Amino acid sequence: MKTLVVCSGGMDSVTLAHKVHKENELLALLSFDYGQRHRKELDCAKHCADGLGVEHILIDISGIGAKLTGSALTDDVAVPDGHYAEETMKITVVPNRNAIMLTIAFGIAAARGADAVAAAVHGGDHFIYPDCRPGFVEAFETMQRHALEGMNDIRLYTPFVGSSKGDIAAESARLGVDHSRSWSCYKGGEIHCGRCGTCVERREAFHLAGAPDPTEYADPDFWKAACNV
Repeated sequence: MKTLVVCSGGMDSVTLAHKVHKENELLALLSFDYGQRHRKELDCAKHCADGLGVEHILIDISGIGAKLTGSALTDDVAVPDGHYAEETMKITVVPNRNAIMLTIAFGIAAARGADAVAAAVHGGDHFIYPDCRPGFVEAFETMQRHALEGMNDIRLYTPFVGSSKGDIAAESARLGVDHSRSWSCYKGGEIHCGRCGTCVERREAFHLAGAPDPTEYADPDFWKAACNV
């Protein structure tokens, strides 16, 4: 399948990009500037595209992101520390983000004759993010089938939708992905903070997978208390 991968530059989507590159035909990586706190993840997405020898498409939707207020990822709201599964992490939800990005992705995929759009939604996000759940994925693909009826038949490829973050870490180790150049931290410092939900989840995932974590953390041991290890 000729596949367009939505790639934030984070651990999950970088792993997905490598998976598609190995198993299918990787058309390009598509990233979005939605006004997030920092551009580190976008730089990592560009690095990934360059390494895989494909185009990196960057779409600026920061004007839309500015209207999606109330999230710690787009507003001047403190990013909470702790495990990703905690109720406090709901402050990181950006309303309808995946639906907006995927709609644009399907339009680009149709214009370029792609067979699939790939997104790295995974099972660990189901608790917090409604637009990462299997029901959303199925409904969105059905909607797009109607939207492009008679023009294109494009699949929404989400191989991690039933997988844990640890499963993704294990898959990345199998694929030989270098995660020293992927970015998860929501706080956007010089290095990963080690305390926010995505840092804790990232560190725990490598631990569960039994894979080395190349990430430098400002607080490398906080995850143990957060995960009761």
